[in-house]
Amino acid sequence: MSETAVKAPGVPDAGRWKALVFIALAQLMVVLDATIVNIALPSAQQDLGISDGNRQWVVTAYALAFGGLLLFGGRIADLWGRKRTFVTGLAGFAVASALGGAATNEAMMFGSRALQGVFGALLAPAALSLLAVMFTDAKERAKAFGIYGAIAGGGGAVGLILGGFLTEYLNWRWTFFVNIPFAIVAAAGAYLVIREPQGGRNRSPLDIPGVILSTLGLVSLVYGFTRAESNGWSDALTVGMFVAAAVLLLAFVIVESRVKAPLLPLRVITERNRGGIYLSLGLAIIAMFGLFLFLTYYLQVVKGYTPVKTGFAFLPMIAGMITGSTQIGTRLMTRVAPRLLMGPGFLVAAVGMLLLTQLEINTSYAGVLLPGMLLLGLGMGTAFMPAMSMATMGVEARDAGVASAMVNTSQQVGGAIGTALLNTIAASATTSYVADHIGGATSRSQQQLVQLQGQVQGYTSAIWFAVGILVAAAVIALTFINAGRPGGTTVTGSAAGDGVGDELPVPVVAH
Repeated sequence: MSETAVKAPGVPDAGRWKALVFIALAQLMVVLDATIVNIALPSAQQDLGISDGNRQWVVTAYALAFGGLLLFGGRIADLWGRKRTFVTGLAGFAVASALGGAATNEAMMFGSRALQGVFGALLAPAALSLLAVMFTDAKERAKAFGIYGAIAGGGGAVGLILGGFLTEYLNWRWTFFVNIPFAIVAAAGAYLVIREPQGGRNRSPLDIPGVILSTLGLVSLVYGFTRAESNGWSDALTVGMFVAAAVLLLAFVIVESRVKAPLLPLRVITERNRGGIYLSLGLAIIAMFGLFLFLTYYLQVVKGYTPVKTGFAFLPMIAGMITGSTQIGTRLMTRVAPRLLMGPGFLVAAVGMLLLTQLEINTSYAGVLLPGMLLLGLGMGTAFMPAMSMATMGVEARDAGVASAMVNTSQQVGGAIGTALLNTIAASATTSYVADHIGGATSRSQQQLVQLQGQVQGYTSAIWFAVGILVAAAVIALTFINAGRPGGTTVTGSAAGDGVGDELPVPVVAH
């Protein structure tokens, strides 16, 4: 790394706000990609001749590579340097996106999606850990993580709008090509303006057994949930994947407790506040991802919205998230304890979700969907902001990458669980409703009506579970997280590693 790429410890980086622009742009690209491809999937499937049985691999190939390699990516960022890892991740993501857009067959498409996941696993932890080590003043950190939290929460819904536009008015290939300008601008900007603090590297030897066990364990877990969605929970391979995941991850924990330089130092996750963050954030993502899926289907299949109109229908949720994250969370983060933002935030989101359990075929958008999504966005935005900030707060600089990777891992695994679990609940409720009511439908139109009513019944049944999951996330946030409001000083020693107390220290930037 060049001489200009680092800064002296304890000195605020003059270019940190410019750096935030490029870090936020990269984060937006990764979050957009998670939903933008879903909108384009039917068109891509038809063009490339992908079978119904194989189409899930467009999503699964990315999820497995991304989810499985996140901890490894976080450790590489700590070892190799966060700026270098960040720029490399962006460059690789751009190349993988170009391959996806130019795909001529299913193998090329699946390969490009896996490659996107590999470089995404480098990029995402590096982005979050750069913020953690660059913004060390409590008020500035609150603003920076407010912006980051708004993008992390609302970017997926923006992806629905952009994906709808690109698919409807251009071509599905542009949902891949659109990543290239994002990546080039973010990489060039990051290379020029990001300067890492000195002394923040973790140059310990790489924990190879930890890398292998964590990657295989997380891949097994994510694939188990993905397979459960399509093949059922009692499928032999699904059960086998869950058993393998449990054995591998248990072995990983045992190895990490014994090796000299662990991939994931257990101090990162056993600290009470961070453990509470990872758990509550994972639960909230389970509820959120399931809801995105159901509302998309409800608006397009039941209400007959176009992809573009569906995307715009999600705008109140985005507005709520941005407001909650940048206005409520940012303004209150330095004044109240984080649990008093996260707990009530999740509860407000649960009230929004509760409104959406009232969905019927002819439900008014303005009467139910609009206020429900607004409250959901507002609550999630308010909770996400302190969660993102606290997940890396008080952690030693050498652990910032893996601590950031754990945030992404809880989101990724939460997303896989949410999609599979809530989809299963919805499908079961739909089947049960149709079986009970189809006998009374004599004409074809009545049968179609029963089918639609059954779908809506399935969605609302699953949303009820999501409400319960959000309440559980609120309870965990209020009971596990006991840190006081962040202090306004920069910590430069290594003794602040546990981050517990009345005043929670900001990230360590040097030793």
